[in-house]
Amino acid sequence: MSDKQPLLEIEDLHVRFPLRRNLLGRPTVEVHAVSGVDLTLYKGETLGLVGESGCGKTTLGRTIVGAQKATSGSLRYDGRDLTALSRREQGASRRRIRMVFQDPFSSLNPRMNLRQIIGDPLVATGEARGAELEDRIAEMMRRVGLSPDYMDRYPHSFSGGQRQRVNIARALIVGPELVVADEPVSALDVSVRAQILNLLRELQAEFGLTYLFISHDLSVVENLADRVAVMYFGRVVELAETGALYEHPRHPYTEALMSAVPIPDPSLKGRQGRILLPDELPDPSDPPPGCAFARRCAYAEDRCRTGEIPLADGARCVRSGELDLEGIVEAESSRP
Repeated sequence: MSDKQPLLEIEDLHVRFPLRRNLLGRPTVEVHAVSGVDLTLYKGETLGLVGESGCGKTTLGRTIVGAQKATSGSLRYDGRDLTALSRREQGASRRRIRMVFQDPFSSLNPRMNLRQIIGDPLVATGEARGAELEDRIAEMMRRVGLSPDYMDRYPHSFSGGQRQRVNIARALIVGPELVVADEPVSALDVSVRAQILNLLRELQAEFGLTYLFISHDLSVVENLADRVAVMYFGRVVELAETGALYEHPRHPYTEALMSAVPIPDPSLKGRQGRILLPDELPDPSDPPPGCAFARRCAYAEDRCRTGEIPLADGARCVRSGELDLEGIVEAESSRP
């Protein structure tokens, strides 16, 4: 990716939520949702962000679009630190970063018709009105596979797949450069997922979009992402090109996630079956020293439980150079 231009640079980002406060209102106990994340998104790429529920990936996405405030760290978008801008300056910059939400049913206001839902970002910014507003809404609806004749209908009239197309239209109507897609197909039927994923690919090619694609489904990410970042306990524990990560993971947590991905042909399945992880999760209000995955890891040693472990050579693991971890073994012809 060295020949590509960085669009978003995340440096030492922390997001903490107060659980308990003292009499002065200052936090005394905090949940560490995102802990020192460093990531770079390049223009035109799709970066997959995967991990278990509660790992911090949605919080990271919400922080990028401005729905959640960072506790510390920086978000440099096109060279400007979003965390240092005024509210007005943030509003102008954030228009270039939009989000597609996970649940197409609850993310749309049932009291608004499609004209209002899709056109609302344009109305809010004063970018279009009257006939121009109507034309832009109609064109965007056509581009996502919806008839402009549906403008006066309400969300309850549509299927889950159609509602997600409305979500996508609403996100793209102001012409963003970066789209954070938070589990955009997890609530959809399998047959509809492929349609939405193909639509996202087409829109990326047409508008030159950059995607941060958040998902717990590694099989979906494999077919869409150029690179994949794996999050655990608020941190990125592995980052690599998609093919390299899926074939040769370097962090034991990534290997465990890979073992849960179904492979249609049993002959292509790896050496071992599903890796069942213990439920012994760390306390998010009191992060342990060393590797947070150590207490669930079959390869952990004493050195894994002490000191800060940096993301070195794409993996946050002191044993990454020693372990022969198993990825998803598939024939080359089966890859897209």
